[in-house]
Amino acid sequence: MDTAEIRRRFVAHFEAAAHIAVPSASMILDDPTLLFVNAGMVPFKPYFLGQETPAYPRAVSVQKCIRTPDIDDVGKTTRHGTFFEMCGNFSFGDYFKQRAIELAWDLVTKPQADGGWGLEESRLWPSILQGDDEALHLWMQVTGLPSERIVKLGPNENYWSMGVPGPGGPCSEILYDRGPEHGPDGEFETTQRVSMPAELEDRYLEIWNLVFMQDELSAVRAKDDFDIVGPLPRKNIDTGMGLERVAYLLQGVDNMYEIDVMYPVIERAEELTGRRYGANHDDDVRMRVVADHVRSCLMLIGDGVTPGNEGRGYVLRRLLRRAVRSMRLLGTEDRVLPELLPVSRDKMGETYAELHRDWERISQVAYAEEDAFRQTLRAGTTIFDQATSQVRQSGGHLLSGERAFALHDTYGFPIDLTLEMAAEQGLEVDEVGFRELMGQQRQRAKEDARAKKGSHANTAAYRSVADGLGRAVEFTGYREVVSESSVRGIVRDGEVVASAREGDDVELVLDRTPFYAEGGGQLADQGVIELAGGARVEVRDVQAPISGLIVHTARVLSGEVTPGLQAHAEVDVERRKSISRAHTATHMVHKAFREALGETATQAGSENAPGRFRFDFSATGAVPVSVMQDVEARVNDLVLSDLAVHAEIMTQDDAVRSGAMALFGEKYGEQVRVVSVGDWARELCGGTHAERSGHLGVIKLLGESSIGSGVRRVEALVGADAYRFLAREHVLVAQLSEALKARPEELPERVNDMVERLRAAEKALEQTRIAQLLSQGAELAGDAADVHGIRLISLRIDGADAGDIRTMALNLRGRLSQEQPGAAVLVGVKDGKVAVVAATNERARDRGVRADAMLAAVMPLVGGRGGGKDDVAQGGGTDATRVDEALEAARAVVALSAGAA
Repeated sequence: MDTAEIRRRFVAHFEAAAHIAVPSASMILDDPTLLFVNAGMVPFKPYFLGQETPAYPRAVSVQKCIRTPDIDDVGKTTRHGTFFEMCGNFSFGDYFKQRAIELAWDLVTKPQADGGWGLEESRLWPSILQGDDEALHLWMQVTGLPSERIVKLGPNENYWSMGVPGPGGPCSEILYDRGPEHGPDGEFETTQRVSMPAELEDRYLEIWNLVFMQDELSAVRAKDDFDIVGPLPRKNIDTGMGLERVAYLLQGVDNMYEIDVMYPVIERAEELTGRRYGANHDDDVRMRVVADHVRSCLMLIGDGVTPGNEGRGYVLRRLLRRAVRSMRLLGTEDRVLPELLPVSRDKMGETYAELHRDWERISQVAYAEEDAFRQTLRAGTTIFDQATSQVRQSGGHLLSGERAFALHDTYGFPIDLTLEMAAEQGLEVDEVGFRELMGQQRQRAKEDARAKKGSHANTAAYRSVADGLGRAVEFTGYREVVSESSVRGIVRDGEVVASAREGDDVELVLDRTPFYAEGGGQLADQGVIELAGGARVEVRDVQAPISGLIVHTARVLSGEVTPGLQAHAEVDVERRKSISRAHTATHMVHKAFREALGETATQAGSENAPGRFRFDFSATGAVPVSVMQDVEARVNDLVLSDLAVHAEIMTQDDAVRSGAMALFGEKYGEQVRVVSVGDWARELCGGTHAERSGHLGVIKLLGESSIGSGVRRVEALVGADAYRFLAREHVLVAQLSEALKARPEELPERVNDMVERLRAAEKALEQTRIAQLLSQGAELAGDAADVHGIRLISLRIDGADAGDIRTMALNLRGRLSQEQPGAAVLVGVKDGKVAVVAATNERARDRGVRADAMLAAVMPLVGGRGGGKDDVAQGGGTDATRVDEALEAARAVVALSAGAA
């Protein structure tokens, strides 16, 4: 049974049981506690947390997920993958344990001919939380299994929570016994277990987890250490079934990497590398890593992630580079993603059609990152060669953990390649030291994540206010900037309070408000709220911490604020208009770039502020100046056309059919708001906008730059700010015209001519200075010191850079008689930087005097590094205070080498 059919049967089974089928959400959601969606329940969190009223009592979904904590286990076990699809059924206060067990058991055991999966009951082992007698009796009742066929496990295995105060509850898992070839007997009938031993996990494969959300938790210290306050007012069901796990059971293969949607990538890897899957354990692991990571990269880029050095971008970059690295370890150094990624697209695109639709963008991002990594490997190899050279020179055989970690962390050079290349050169790597440093880095990352998670976890005060309000706050700001309303809640320092007085910083909730809460790249409104009784509040920021609640961050300027007071809310209208103009300009620039660069130039982020905006978009390289000029001209032509800007509400499907752009990472409901600039630019958007394009006045693009692999940023001004910028430029042009006695259109040519003449003059001065240095060469060669028969010139030259002293050193070496051993070591000091060059002639080298040995003695004293060969070596440093010591050290090396010879 192929994966698509397993998925179809799952959804159909629950639709027949009155569940609403919900499409997979993007793996990028607006949840500060998660980098990615990592479970099927994540899109439903607001329902489980009581932040939103469920739109349906029952739901079924197949959700795209990413998990990376077990990334090092990928390929080594049968079941660990980074991307996976989680099939889930959910009940929001509707059915509970019995119906959840019935529905799961029915699908798993029903014959395939009747629409089920037909797994043998004799191989299935339900598990429960020890002490959950209700679940035990229900399993026995539904399945007919005796108690000893139901595994009892501790809370570390069979209790679920979100890791923070909130809902929790016991779990029941369905385990499938794959047989003795996959591990020892579990002896569940006779052995009490708190947790499932690792050696049993491949044999007794967990395929489905049923979570019975019934408890309210006040504290969670560990998976098996938590405090239960009492029962939840509404009991919920959250289940998760691993699609890939069921697929490899029903397809009769050994692991998830060999199922129908993944194995074709392994087959292509075999063709590219000439290695045969199944012939060598290490090769098999690498091919599985490739199959998993290529699919994960495809799906992440499909959902709008681009490679970067932090957050989601770093996860993608790591996965992609691990795939490329694994192919390199399999023996191919050619570009591999153009061969592998289309294979994964063809299989996953059978379910996710958007992978075909967005293929040009996806492939550009992936291929550009592979090219960048190949360049990194080349640069890293150079750094590696320098490091190993220094190890050998010092007589050692061990590359330190610090060096290996620096190669990995700073240069992106994988530890596997460091180990491989070190072995080729007969060196070892301090893996223990490297792993310790990696562990420290991971611990810092975990602590940062925990801190971030904790800082967003406490929404109890907001939920309390929202519950008291009983409905969503009405946003009136699309049609007005002044609204009459009433105070419905006051929050201070994370607690609901009964009042606020002059000088207090608080968060106010009104029942209706014209203030726009920051979102979609648009900054929040500011303004004032005047209250009955004379109180006055200054609004400094507006946020939406939970769905349906708009919170005004404010300072009480006068009087006392209490819930129930009538309020007159007034937005700073000039600021609002200025931000709205910037937001409309962003839509127009987005559309113009897509026209100029193609449909792959999709928005990757934005910020709309008063009079200015920045716009990030996908691009594989710098945007040509001509394209920037064309885009600016295009949008300003449309500003002059004074197009009407209008918004309308429609279904998401209708919006996409109408040509409206949906942005990656944004969460949209079934009903969406579409903003159109004339009939030209259409985009799903919840922000505020100018009424007509002519209100923007003028748009000025200031420039573009890279902010990460495959992402460019344009910064721009709009309206009065753009006018003031252009006015300043006009004054500057006028001043230059006057100074150079040239018309404005002649300025570029005149300035270029001046620059060329200045460069020519600087070059002539440089040549004169070098000639003066070289003219002293004969005198310096004649004054060379005799060190054990070696003619040695050691000299400090102030004002000389690296190029100067290299020229001088080679010149001096040439002036020394070739009949006599000769060497030179010169140190140049310029602008606080130190440059060192050592050079020897052939006769000196015959006596054992080497340029690289002299340099090695000098560089630590001048605070730098260098390298080279026995005839010429060069380095740079930052400490000019010990130059005399450094020259003496070089002299000592010559004396030692020549004396020994």
